[in-house]
Amino acid sequence: MNKCRNFLFLICLLLIGFISRAQTTRITNFDELMQSLNSGEQVRVVIQYGLCEWAPNQQKQSPTPDAITGMNIDVYEYFSPGLVNNKMAFVVFSNAKLIQNPIGKGFVYNYGKLRINADNSVQIKARYIHPKNLKVVMDETFIGEINDGTNKKGINLFK
Repeated sequence: MNKCRNFLFLICLLLIGFISRAQTTRITNFDELMQSLNSGEQVRVVIQYGLCEWAPNQQKQSPTPDAITGMNIDVYEYFSPGLVNNKMAFVVFSNAKLIQNPIGKGFVYNYGKLRINADNSVQIKARYIHPKNLKVVMDETFIGEINDGTNKKGINLFK
């Protein structure tokens, strides 16, 4: 009976350890993001467009749309300062998925590209692309900032 209790206790400890390691942790800045990516951790981005701004050249009116997007960072490229005439380091990544068109008929590729700068600023490019002729159906650009858990900004990063 004692061996059975010890075995169950050991199993419970292992499960608690596994569950505690599987919890989501907020990434609060560019350096933490790069450390997570470069150590091979899975990173997810959740964009709250309502907490971002239209890019200056978009000529859109406030408020920004109350929409949310989520994506995993699979492939990324890091550029150190000065590498491509850039003043500060940045990382870029993108994703495209075929979805049902929410603003029209049929399907579109939902393309999202993010550039996250070392100062925690973020540029977001969102496009809907027709899958047959690759014509751009929607093209919007937003400016945001990494949410550090206290600043109520629109770019949420988790590992």
